[in-house]
Amino acid sequence: MQIRYENENDRAGVQAVNEAAFETAAEASLVNALREQARPVISLVADNRGVIVGHILFSPVVLDGHPDLKIMGLAPMAVLPAQQRKGIGSALVRAGLEECSKLGFGAVVVLGHPEYYPRFGFLPSRHFGIDCEYEVPEGVFMVKELQAGYLRAATGTIKYHAAFGNG
Repeated sequence: MQIRYENENDRAGVQAVNEAAFETAAEASLVNALREQARPVISLVADNRGVIVGHILFSPVVLDGHPDLKIMGLAPMAVLPAQQRKGIGSALVRAGLEECSKLGFGAVVVLGHPEYYPRFGFLPSRHFGIDCEYEVPEGVFMVKELQAGYLRAATGTIKYHAAFGNG
């Protein structure tokens, strides 16, 4: 299996993975909207001999009051149900975080499973004094600094791209 950047030939496979992994097509539609509207995006696929079995997308978010901070939001991440629990999602997350770092982003936020994302260094956002613009249960909104101390004294609310509100 290879983790690589998505290309135009992968779009149908990415759509299929997102539709299979989630209960509705909302995430697949979100991926399409972010591809068109957000810059930059990091869109990686897990390619198993020409078959797309996983996908992850990162898009810029804004911490209110701190527009100069470079922060990415991880969403969505999907793996075909039959391929889950085989390390594909973990490989996608690690590769995506590395790409965010290479592009000079200082932090990444995720709205996700509190048992899953801490293994990659994500901490509950309350440790940073950062809130999510959406009302979510405590512990599911998490932050990872890619540069140590990047968010020091930078409290506020994370705002996602407008495409997130269209679902």
